[in-house]
Amino acid sequence: MKTRVVGYVRVSTQGQVKDGYSLAYQVEEIQRFCARHNLELLDIYKDEGISGAKVDEDELTIEREGLQEMLSDLKWRDVKYIVVLNTSRLWRADMVKVLIQRELKRHQADVKAIEQPNYSIYAHDPNDFLVNGMMELLDQYQRLEIALKLSRGRRKKAQQGGYAGGRVALGYKATKGQKTLSVDPVQAQTVRRVFELKEQHPMWSLAQIAAELNQQGFKTVQGKPFSKVQVKRILDREDFYRGIYRYGQIEAKGVHQPII
Repeated sequence: MKTRVVGYVRVSTQGQVKDGYSLAYQVEEIQRFCARHNLELLDIYKDEGISGAKVDEDELTIEREGLQEMLSDLKWRDVKYIVVLNTSRLWRADMVKVLIQRELKRHQADVKAIEQPNYSIYAHDPNDFLVNGMMELLDQYQRLEIALKLSRGRRKKAQQGGYAGGRVALGYKATKGQKTLSVDPVQAQTVRRVFELKEQHPMWSLAQIAAELNQQGFKTVQGKPFSKVQVKRILDREDFYRGIYRYGQIEAKGVHQPII
């Protein structure tokens, strides 16, 4: 009987695509790896344009739809391994690493990293532990180096109220070559409905608002039902939807069109 595995691929920037980390490349490498090692590849989960360091520290949840779906599927799919090109596809920050490893250990799953063949979240061998740790530190150093180069340009853009990068809020879309976000009419209706429900039913919980959205036929960007986490994400961005742009400690009148 073949060992059951799932794959996970992620790109956070166009630069990673140019550097050879495109989704298609990662998918092909995972498929080849599984075929070569006689593994039963059940599915490949994907996240595109999302940082591996992104985490909601208040809710202790990782803001990646593909990853969240994969982790929730671990139990019923009886998965032994998560196959990735390297561990940086799963995490780029210590908190994210802790959260993911906690879920994997809960379901007795491990990581198969193609570029790190000795990696295991259960590793006890001192040599493997040292090598795996050094590779992750090197990846973190490269990430910080890139972040420093981008920081000045993003801060200047944010001070002018422009989109400085990051995950695009529901209700908007970022068009390549344009410096501002544009309103997505369909998604904007969803955002307005969330705030309408919050105003009409101030005592409702996030779960109740999500249930009402689902009852009325609203869907997420991925075409799935809403959860309380996604509702909270919308409500937390009220200032942004009213035309205020924040980036770190910078606050400015946004150049994007308000939705509410």
